[in-house]
Amino acid sequence: MQKIVFMLNASPYGSERTLSALRLALALTESKDKPQLDLFLLSDAVVTALSGQEVANGATLEEMLQELLAQGASVKVCRTCATARGIDERKLIPHVGIGTMPELAALTLAADKVLSF
Repeated sequence: MQKIVFMLNASPYGSERTLSALRLALALTESKDKPQLDLFLLSDAVVTALSGQEVANGATLEEMLQELLAQGASVKVCRTCATARGIDERKLIPHVGIGTMPELAALTLAADKVLSF
């Protein structure tokens, strides 16, 4: 099984990079050779994992992350980035973890592919 790491840095609502990353990750979960997905949210992307966000129409980024989690993906936010933004695990979508740079380094070394958005 292939291991793919997604590193997201972009603000969830400042551009469509986060949306594109989540759409690709969801498409990969539907592929024949379903890979192991690890998503690591850094910088302003950590806001993507906040619980209770609403949008005017369509699927929310929270719903997309929940679907990825249901499909077996691992989702973590950078501890340093989250702390700098006043975010702790109580504010996150259930099953999203707090990660560290050494954890991201280990994921990167074990990955077959690393995608950065």
